[in-house]
Amino acid sequence: MPEKYHIHTHPEAPRFRIEGKLGIVDWREDCASCQNCVKKGCVYDIYKEETTALHEERGYLDYIYKCKGCLTCVQNCTKNILTRVVNTEYERLGDDYYKPEILLTTWFQAETGSIPVSGCGYGGPFSGPGFDSMWTDMSEIVRPTRDGIHGREYINTSVDIGRKLNHLSFNDGELDVKSPPIISSPLPLMFAELPVNWLRGSVPGILANVAKNLGLFSIVRENEIGDQDASMVNTVIPLLNNGSNGDSFVDSPMVIIPDSPDVLNTVESLKNAKAERIVAVRVMASPSVAGRVVSLVGAGVEVVNLVHDRSGREDAPDSPRHVRDVVRDVHGALLKAGTRDEMTLISSGGIALPEHMTKAVICGADLVTIDIPLLLAIECRLCGECEHGNPCSIRLEETEKEYGTQRVTNLMGTWHNQLLEMMGAMGIREARRLRGETGRCMFVEDLEKQAFGRLFGKRKTDYVI
Repeated sequence: MPEKYHIHTHPEAPRFRIEGKLGIVDWREDCASCQNCVKKGCVYDIYKEETTALHEERGYLDYIYKCKGCLTCVQNCTKNILTRVVNTEYERLGDDYYKPEILLTTWFQAETGSIPVSGCGYGGPFSGPGFDSMWTDMSEIVRPTRDGIHGREYINTSVDIGRKLNHLSFNDGELDVKSPPIISSPLPLMFAELPVNWLRGSVPGILANVAKNLGLFSIVRENEIGDQDASMVNTVIPLLNNGSNGDSFVDSPMVIIPDSPDVLNTVESLKNAKAERIVAVRVMASPSVAGRVVSLVGAGVEVVNLVHDRSGREDAPDSPRHVRDVVRDVHGALLKAGTRDEMTLISSGGIALPEHMTKAVICGADLVTIDIPLLLAIECRLCGECEHGNPCSIRLEETEKEYGTQRVTNLMGTWHNQLLEMMGAMGIREARRLRGETGRCMFVEDLEKQAFGRLFGKRKTDYVI
C-alpha cells in the first residue's frame, strides 16, 4: 500500500476585506437592552467583532457581512429587531460562470483550509447547467469504513499519466514487452498555464512553489519558463509552441504540443529525441472532437489534453456543449474503439469547484487542469480591470510568496479532502476506478425522462449558461 497522501494546512487570513454575503440589520431604537441578549450567544462571535470594530474605528463594513446564516439571533430576539440582509456588493462579484458563491467558497477554503458549511442551509435550485445537473450517488456513506477523511479504509487519489499496454506477453516467465513511460499525480488535477493577464509579479512563482511542495504538475508556456530551480524540473510541464523541437526540455517528464495537421510527425520527432518523455497533444473541444481524439490515439498518441473555454464550453457556433457532455462523448468513442485504457485524457476548462473535478472524472476524464481557482485563492476578485490594462485593486503582483503559497496549499487541501469525502460516500477507493463510473452518478435529464417523459415529452430547452 502506498503512503497516504496528505496536505498540511493552517489558517492564513486575507490581506483585504472579503465581500461577505449575509449581514444583520439591527433596529436599535427598539432594543429593550435585555441582559440575556441574543447577540451574546452568537456561536461565531460576530457581535464581539462589532464591538472591537467600533472601538478601533474601522467602520461597519469590516465585520457586518461575516454572518454565517445560522439565524439564531433573528429567531430568538424577543423584540424582533434583527433582520438578515444580502450584501449588494457581494452580488456584483465574479461573472456568469464564476458566481459570487464560488468566489466566497474559494476564499474561505484558502483562508481556513476547511470545507465550508452553510449555516442556514442551501436555498438554491436542486439542479442547473453543466455540472449542477449531475447528482453523485452517496449511498455508501452509511458504512462507517467509508467515512471520507475520517474513515478507516485507505482511499487512493493518485492517477497515472501516459500510455498503457493493451496486453502483456511473457517469454520463459519474463515480461516480453517494454512498458511505456508513465508518471503519477497524487491528485487527479494539474495546474493549467495562467491566463496572460495574470502573469504578473510573484504569482507564477507561487504556483510553481505549491506544485513542487505538493508533488503536482504545473503546465507552463515554453516562452515563460525561466531558470527554474532544479527541484522544479520534475513538476513543470512545458506547453510547446508550434514548430518547437523541445530540445530545451529533455529533462521534463512530459511536454504538451498543440494539435495540427503535422502533429504525428512532431510527436515522433520528440519521442525520438527522448523516448522516456511523454508527449501530449492539446485538442480544442468541438462537435467533431471525439473522432479526432480516436484517430490520434489509434496513431499512437499517449495523452490527449481536451481544452474547453473558461466556462467549460466547446467551440461551436450554435448550442456549445458543456465539458460534461464533451468528455462523455470522447470517453464513449474511445470505449467503442477499444482504446480507452491505452491513453490518458486530461480535461481543461470549466473546473471551478472540487466537485467539478470529481464529476469530470466520473464523465470519463483521467484528470483535469485548473487555473482561475488558484488565482481566487490569492484573493483575485475577477473584476476584469487587468484585462483593460488598469492597476489591480488588490495588488496581486505584490503578493508575498510565503503568504500566497500557504493560501493555495490550503485550497488544495480542501479539494483533496472533498475528493476523499465524495469517493468514500460513493464506495470507491481508487481515483483510477472513478473514471467513467457513471453508475455512481445521476443525470437530471435522465431522471426527468424516466419520471415525466411519457407525460410531458422532451424538455423544450436544455440547461444553458
